[in-house]
Amino acid sequence: MNKVVIRSSEPDDFFTRAKAAAKRADQGDQFDGSITLSFADPQRMFSVLTKARRNLMHELIQQPKTINELSIKLNRNRSAISKDVNLLEKAGLLVSKVEANPGHGVHKLVQAVANKIEITATLA
Repeated sequence: MNKVVIRSSEPDDFFTRAKAAAKRADQGDQFDGSITLSFADPQRMFSVLTKARRNLMHELIQQPKTINELSIKLNRNRSAISKDVNLLEKAGLLVSKVEANPGHGVHKLVQAVANKIEITATLA
């Protein structure tokens, strides 16, 4: 996936975009390799996308990292990083997988779902 667009928008805007996407799919058109996540309330969007979580996503856009690497790089507690990773995975912005860590058991490797994340909030 190339890009994730995160925006605040009214439910009617969401349904308009969804109908247009469904029409393009019915016609066999290609999609542009991006997805859009919509929040009805800009305040809710920024409560999910805190500065710490945006910094975490920025690190993972650069390259995948383990929870421990993120903890060191961002100077944050491992459990806080894990909680943020879990929340952002549920939102569809990150993916992770458990890998063998020779001599040390396993570790969780986390990566962004796209190489670009665009955040737009509209106050009306």
